[in-house]
Amino acid sequence: MCVCGCLLPAVLCVCDAVRFGQLCSGNPANTKRTSDNWGKGSYGAPRGTRKHLGLDIVCKDGSAVYAPFDVTLNGKVTVYTDPAKSAINSGINLQGQGLCFKLFYVNPDRTSGSVRKGERIGTMMPMQSVYPGITSHVHVQMCDKSNPTQYF
Repeated sequence: MCVCGCLLPAVLCVCDAVRFGQLCSGNPANTKRTSDNWGKGSYGAPRGTRKHLGLDIVCKDGSAVYAPFDVTLNGKVTVYTDPAKSAINSGINLQGQGLCFKLFYVNPDRTSGSVRKGERIGTMMPMQSVYPGITSHVHVQMCDKSNPTQYF
């Protein structure tokens, strides 16, 4: 969902043109996680009795994570309540280009202030230590839990 306004019905909303820049070092095309033994990385994919409410972008453990466009950092995100997943229990809340979104499994370098497109915002956490054999990834989730796929 686009949170910016449109001036005229015949004019496209500015957010319609928003595209995420490179999120992770080693993945300039923002390749999406497809299917592995842990499931699929697409929005709406089944997760037992619930749905996957984000889009997974491939990122190797330990890789640098970048701002996809000019953003404001709006605090740290706690991903899980399960202490067994503490090795990957971090993320960051961001806002920019009229969008509010969260990146999971990222250890942020800082949690407030502004960052320019392409600047490092953190490090990919060690997913393999919690989910051996998964395609390691950054989980992109819109704050309103809408589908982020259109921005990739």
